[in-house]
Amino acid sequence: MIKDKKILAIILARGGSKRLPRKNVLPLNGKPLINYSIVAALNCNYIDATLVSSDDDEVLEISEAAGADIIKRPVELATDTSNSFDAIKHAIENYAKFDYIVLLQPTSPLRTSQHISQAIELLVQKQADAIISVCQTEHSPLWSNVLPKNHSMTNFIADEISNTRSQDLPTYYRLNGAIYIYNVKQLLAQETLLISKNIFAYVMDIASSVDIDTKIDFDYVEFLMSRKG
Repeated sequence: MIKDKKILAIILARGGSKRLPRKNVLPLNGKPLINYSIVAALNCNYIDATLVSSDDDEVLEISEAAGADIIKRPVELATDTSNSFDAIKHAIENYAKFDYIVLLQPTSPLRTSQHISQAIELLVQKQADAIISVCQTEHSPLWSNVLPKNHSMTNFIADEISNTRSQDLPTYYRLNGAIYIYNVKQLLAQETLLISKNIFAYVMDIASSVDIDTKIDFDYVEFLMSRKG
């Protein structure tokens, strides 16, 4: 708890997934994938409660066994086209009153309780209404472009960039999906995860920012975990 403010961790975990079926409960290094986010939240001293929202009974059973509170999400809020805000709003309105929420996606198993604590401390330091985790882009977007139908690379890279060394290009960052923290009142008022102001970035390292979306991602995280022992 920070200055009498209550913080709720919310983990949104649908049962369905097209690219990697049942990914939220797949065994990763001996544990269901979702367990890593639950444990990270439970081990963060700033968080008062951890809630898993899912439409899937197996996900809910695994989450409850791991120590999280659970809430059954309506099917219409768990489709491929459903947005995260509506699922968050459902969880907030049907659980208990909190001042801040920390949204943790279950597909970021390398995000730790230390990362969460640092992001919350940044929230306090900045007196922010929102903190979103980012990491450096693996490659500069200035070296990328769309291709026409004939795949011509004429003017693919801007003239002022083509002869610039990669290390001399500006540093770009991307959302890594690992941590989103919000003042609940501001989030509900603006109805978007990218609120308009008083929002700051928490920078994470690339190695901790893997978001599991495919089997290749899953295998890569298992490899990283095996190297860490």
